[in-house]
Amino acid sequence: TPAAVEKGWTPPRTPDGQPDIQGFWANQGRRLATYNIQAMEGASETHTLISGVQSDAHSLVVDPADGKIPYQPWAQAKRQEVFDNHNNPTKWEHVDPHTLCWLSGIPRMFYQGMVQVLQVPGYVVMLQEFNHAYRVIHLDGRPHVPANLKLWMGDSRGRWDGNTLVVDVTSKNDKSRFDIVGDFHSDAVQIRERFTLVDADTIRYEATFEDPNVYTRPFTMRLNLGRAVRGEATKTHELMEEACREGERSTPALLRNLR
Repeated sequence: TPAAVEKGWTPPRTPDGQPDIQGFWANQGRRLATYNIQAMEGASETHTLISGVQSDAHSLVVDPADGKIPYQPWAQAKRQEVFDNHNNPTKWEHVDPHTLCWLSGIPRMFYQGMVQVLQVPGYVVMLQEFNHAYRVIHLDGRPHVPANLKLWMGDSRGRWDGNTLVVDVTSKNDKSRFDIVGDFHSDAVQIRERFTLVDADTIRYEATFEDPNVYTRPFTMRLNLGRAVRGEATKTHELMEEACREGERSTPALLRNLR
């Protein structure tokens, strides 16, 4: 935890009194579990995983202490099948949803490029660079949408607890995944997120996932989001126009071909 928390750091406030977390943020982790795949024309792609699959990998999962998602046996077998076949898929279930241009979902949106946070009275809005995804977090205490309505980013209801934005997410569909190698959830998952502004340039993100259809117990992951744009640059910076083309495997290779 940054020293600012220990010193009782007080963040700036928006006009309506919210702790000001506006700006551009990106995954700050340096020792996360990553997985490299060989893409088109010899290019290499690196993907962040929610849990480690190699002996030197560091998991985002902090509870359980072993860093592993507590799958039920059938779910562990399903995840292993995707892992074994994701580089040479023989079923649609083996294909990473990003390859199909589907949205990242939660929490993958926070380690897939940049996120812009906007605040207006009663709302926190999060814009994701990848595929123009967005979330609207309601702070006015309204009830969740009906349970039979399933959404890519789920239905978010938030409140402030000191410097921490606490968000409850329900009505999530089961189409997104946590990472490229098959970590998944069902549409019964409930997510509790905590965004804590610990200093001017760091948000500690923590999320707990409860899904009795897939896991034997809830699990919790954690990462830091660092301010990606600072100072005067924030007044002119915009998220990139990052549209997705189905089947795309290597953005760098495509850019090289355009030169």
